[in-house]
Amino acid sequence: MDLDALGACLTTPACVVTQATSGLIVGMLLFLVAAGVTLIFGVLKIVNFAHGTFYMLGGYVAYSALGATDSYALAVLSATLAMALFGVVFERALMSRVYGSNVLMQLLVCYAVVLIFDDVVKIVWGPEFHAMGMPPAFQVPPLFIAGGVVPPFYAVLIVIAALIAIVLGLGLSMTRLGKTVRAAAINSQMVSALGINTTLLFAIVFAVGGGLAGLAGALAAPVRSLSPGMGFSILIESFIVTVIGGMGSIGGALVSALLIGMVRAFGTIGFPQFTDGLIYIVMIAILLLRPQGLFGRSP
Repeated sequence: MDLDALGACLTTPACVVTQATSGLIVGMLLFLVAAGVTLIFGVLKIVNFAHGTFYMLGGYVAYSALGATDSYALAVLSATLAMALFGVVFERALMSRVYGSNVLMQLLVCYAVVLIFDDVVKIVWGPEFHAMGMPPAFQVPPLFIAGGVVPPFYAVLIVIAALIAIVLGLGLSMTRLGKTVRAAAINSQMVSALGINTTLLFAIVFAVGGGLAGLAGALAAPVRSLSPGMGFSILIESFIVTVIGGMGSIGGALVSALLIGMVRAFGTIGFPQFTDGLIYIVMIAILLLRPQGLFGRSP
């Protein structure tokens, strides 16, 4: 524990900017993954334990697409679309068969997918670590804000994730499809009785969730190494985000992801050996005060 270092950082604008930027990056990436988790749970009441696999595959698809096209924009688009398609196949081929089943059955199906695709990654890309590297367009001098260092790629990533959050929020609240999704989250049987194709709706929800995870994997690839099983750690944190924010709440996922990002960013200074513990303490404290999460509905 080093409270002196934390205090010194909090009173130094350059340190605050640098660490806050790091926290925003972590938070926004967590939000993109957790938004898919909470969206799928909110509509289908299924906790998708294979969601980290979407993130992992998104990173690897982006890595291969960048090597083939030399365009990072195409690599990100390829990863997003590939994981959206993968989400539809995953939902139709597997998850649709366990709707309404015991949670353990759903967990086993998801865990089987995780193990299978961890091995698929080893076969296709090899078991070693891969690094995409920073795209040439972002290999420019960093920005300096109040003395703090902000890499241009970080700034772009934060803007992209913020735009996604806005689009998701407005889409769910103002579009016909969004209102239908929200209605299905409350009573899917009634939505089906009104003549809406819930099979297509559920596939779309999985496509959006998978696409968000693939997007997060592609955006993280330049700043994080790629390895088989990399989806597990972010899956755990995305569940923490979902639980803190409230199961099924996109706004809650955004707020809690940013909270976790800041705790991790500043916790590494004051509590370098207990950063993960801090995150769990925050989760426990919030759930003791509000068991349904920050924005969750009371049962």
